[in-house]
Amino acid sequence: MQIERPGLIVADQWKDYQLLDCGDGMKHERWGPYTLVRPDPQIIWPKTGSKEWKGWDGFYHRSETGGGKWEYRTKLPEQWTINYGALTFRIHPTSFKHTGLFPEQAVNWDWFTKRIQAARAAGREVGVLNLFGYTGAASIAAAAAGASVCHVDAAEGMVKWCKENAALSGLAAAPVRYIVDDCLKFVRREIKRGRKYDAIIMDPPTYGRGSTGEMWRLEDHLWELLSECKQLLSDRPVFFLINAYTARLSPSVVINLLDGLLHDAGGRIHGGEVGLPIQRDGRILPCGIYGRWESA
Repeated sequence: MQIERPGLIVADQWKDYQLLDCGDGMKHERWGPYTLVRPDPQIIWPKTGSKEWKGWDGFYHRSETGGGKWEYRTKLPEQWTINYGALTFRIHPTSFKHTGLFPEQAVNWDWFTKRIQAARAAGREVGVLNLFGYTGAASIAAAAAGASVCHVDAAEGMVKWCKENAALSGLAAAPVRYIVDDCLKFVRREIKRGRKYDAIIMDPPTYGRGSTGEMWRLEDHLWELLSECKQLLSDRPVFFLINAYTARLSPSVVINLLDGLLHDAGGRIHGGEVGLPIQRDGRILPCGIYGRWESA
């Protein structure tokens, strides 16, 4: 097993998205034709430019009691789209500050697209399981690369959003299964059904609830889920990708998890941070961590 310790990978190939500036706990972003200002707990350094960003269309004000609300200077459409290459995603500012897309993940889409395409070029069919799939950007990228995909999320609205993104990307007829379910329970049922996957993607939350109220805690349940997922891997797996946004995990922890899970499989493990370039000063905003295993 080849293991590469933490590194930083940067999503710098976007045309429809830019991180314009950040500081004082806030980030100023361009999402297609509109600019939004949103809080980010990672940004603990001061602004380097103007103390007031001008020209924004939407500003998310966090409440001291939790949550927050949007202030709009421009009458924004309820939703709009942005593109990443041939992929199209629906953007919709939500009441909890998110937009429905994590643009830093584009570096992972590019990475596993190459893995899938290489396997396909070698004559293989590739089945991908995407757990905690959210609005489905990774599922759509995998389908566009030629994989069959099973997209799983406990939130029905997120799975519907994934279907919409697939249609926007011209992939409405692609081989994608859309599943609303608790991820751990779904994996256990797939084991009983004897299903196998050539690749697994997961973006586990720190905590959450399943479709029928099951409590998920990262520290308590992640290894259990990984162990179950190992039973779903085919005899010739292509890759395994873990993303995380919680400060409770470091890249080295994710690398150790993958090593413990797949040590006998050979191949290569690497991990680190994902980030976005800040247009004003060229710094990098860290946006989470990743761990990847890929076959030799």
